[in-house]
Amino acid sequence: MFHSAITSGAKSQTGEMAALLDMLAHTSTRPRYAFMVLSLIAEVANADGEAGPFIKRDRQQHSLRDWLCDSLAPMGGRDPRRIALAARVEADLAAAGALPTDPRQYAAVVERELRDRIRASGKTNLSRAVSELVGAGLLRRYYAGYAVDHPNRGGQRNAVYVLQGLARCLLPRNAPPRPVPMRPRPVQGELRLF
Repeated sequence: MFHSAITSGAKSQTGEMAALLDMLAHTSTRPRYAFMVLSLIAEVANADGEAGPFIKRDRQQHSLRDWLCDSLAPMGGRDPRRIALAARVEADLAAAGALPTDPRQYAAVVERELRDRIRASGKTNLSRAVSELVGAGLLRRYYAGYAVDHPNRGGQRNAVYVLQGLARCLLPRNAPPRPVPMRPRPVQGELRLF
């Protein structure tokens, strides 16, 4: 009896994953990229499927969007456009006189500038993928940060993503729930940093 319950649970999860992959193939212009985005969100999401606006990795706090962009950036390591960008970054820094003579510092300055430019372009790719996932009903997006009148108004907002529908099959089964910090609702006209 117990074995059949486990087997039916595994079949159910396999069926959900197949349905998710099929949905991504039909609703996304880049299904593999979209699946990786969902998988990374599931990796840092709480038991309710909510991730962000900040996560802690390697003893540092990162915005969820920056972490996603940095996590997805190695995919393009051999991409000819990325190789060309690295050469352009080096030429731009040399023209600006911003390259140190020490080889280690030189490499670090080039790598930091390259990472910043890739992160900026990665946010465009990430936003496009997230918009497709929201449209497909696999993800919900809202923003947290400074609040004026209501949580989604004001500057310096950071994205929070919530797995929805079939995407919830990516959440670990039987994982202990992670605590979700309670945020007080802002009062009309109050400016508050969350």
